[in-house]
Amino acid sequence: MSQTDDLVEIEHLLARYAVAMTRGDVDRVLAVFTPDGSYSAFGDTYPLDEFPALVSAAPKGLFLVGTPVIELTGDTATGTQPLCFVEHSEHAMRIGYYDDAYVRTPEGWRLRTRAMTFIRRSGAHDSGRPHAFERTRS
Repeated sequence: MSQTDDLVEIEHLLARYAVAMTRGDVDRVLAVFTPDGSYSAFGDTYPLDEFPALVSAAPKGLFLVGTPVIELTGDTATGTQPLCFVEHSEHAMRIGYYDDAYVRTPEGWRLRTRAMTFIRRSGAHDSGRPHAFERTRS
């Protein structure tokens, strides 16, 4: 597989994530991650088994993503992708970017980690305020 093929495959992976998030299709969102994958935002890191409840508690709307910048290193890669989320009922926006780590698996490229950074009106960049999702810790 050429470097161009790898980049196109990762870009398609990220497009599947954005469309699945927009449609609320958690199973398809989970499918773009490795089994040990995680998502970070709101000052915490969430393993995939918590992702369905996290998505359920999140506002619904349109996930508009930009072309990612991806650095390939053999069977791993890192990248950054801009995001504009538009909430459906009031069309309020949230903007920011994802910092990602990818890995080539037998099923193709997958996200290992995805970390959200929000860009505030003040110009500050942060991981966000605590989320409506409440963890059940044992």
